[in-house]
Amino acid sequence: MTETLPDANPGTNRGTRVVVEKLADFAWGERRVVTVDGRSIGVINVGGTFYALRNSCPHHGAPLCEGVVKGTMDDTPAHEYSYVRHNEFIVCPWHGYEFTLATGRSIVEPEKLRVRTYEVAVEDGDVVVYV
Repeated sequence: MTETLPDANPGTNRGTRVVVEKLADFAWGERRVVTVDGRSIGVINVGGTFYALRNSCPHHGAPLCEGVVKGTMDDTPAHEYSYVRHNEFIVCPWHGYEFTLATGRSIVEPEKLRVRTYEVAVEDGDVVVYV
């Protein structure tokens, strides 16, 4: 669901405050994509924690927020498997680039490749993003 929002009024020094959705209507695992000043921003509810990031993969511009949210495998001895950091990463739907939801940094090249993240908050029953 993509929705173009009107220009929001800056409410704090954190940037422009944009209401994304009522908290009651934003279930775990769901995503919302909003457009603010021509920027597509995805907001994802991961188990009650909200993340917001630019909805464009820096590799080739894919709609990043359509990607799978996942964890990763831990470094373990042979024939042992340990799935860790559950739901901390998003995978680009086009080429599989992986980014940490909290920081936007690439798993493979964290110092070189990243996607812009934004502050998200729950205020007065609304999920809001600051851009």
